[in-house]
Amino acid sequence: MLEQLRKTVDDKGLGVIRILLGLVFLSTGSMKFLIPMLWTAWSGQLTQAEIPFYTCNLYFVPITEILIGLLLLLGFYARLGALVVIPMMVVATYVHMVVKDPSVFPLQPAEPVIPLVVLVLGAYVLWRGAGSW
Repeated sequence: MLEQLRKTVDDKGLGVIRILLGLVFLSTGSMKFLIPMLWTAWSGQLTQAEIPFYTCNLYFVPITEILIGLLLLLGFYARLGALVVIPMMVVATYVHMVVKDPSVFPLQPAEPVIPLVVLVLGAYVLWRGAGSW
């Protein structure tokens, strides 16, 4: 089973997609911890969308984003990382649709454009594997 998770195709375009997704997740997870404005916005998103287990999600999601970013950047079990991306982006899409306060989305549009694009790219990595590099 682990062998199947690591199986991939030699595709440079797919490798670029994986690396870009890794950078996105590593940076978003890190920025939530390092930039107070983004930590406040993240907290506001959770509160306004009424996501359960507020305190747990406040810390768990950014840590998970950092770990996913590392998996994708390194190409180490990239399919596993992409598998986690999908439900995260489904929830992120939901948050974008129910939260009407644009101030809690300081670096992105209030519409769920970014989560939907990342969802599609994550599904592609899950399907095809890590790609080159």
